[in-house]
Amino acid sequence: MGGLDNEQKQLINKLVNFGMKEGKKTRVRAIVYQTFHRPARTECDVIKLMVDAVEDIKPMCEVEKEGVPGKKMDVPGIVARDRQQTLAICWILEAFKRRISYRITLRN
Repeated sequence: MGGLDNEQKQLINKLVNFGMKEGKKTRVRAIVYQTFHRPARTECDVIKLMVDAVEDIKPMCEVEKEGVPGKKMDVPGIVARDRQQTLAICWILEAFKRRISYRITLRN
């Protein structure tokens, strides 16, 4: 990961840390790169695909409950940048887990 900027490194680390089970960080990092490597040709393409995927699906706003006790209303609010990335990564991992048997892959 030589030519990466700090933001890309943080995004990849966040993606790996969210997907980690039983402390197998190296294995999860390999799975992440293998997953994105299929449609990409080089390591730079893999990283660009990861960054683009998160950028494409991160939410700009979300509904929050606000109001006085006894009367709550749904109010749209802007999502903080870190939370946008966190939600996007969680959604990517949920889709990933639905598509392949995650537990079997980590135990190999």
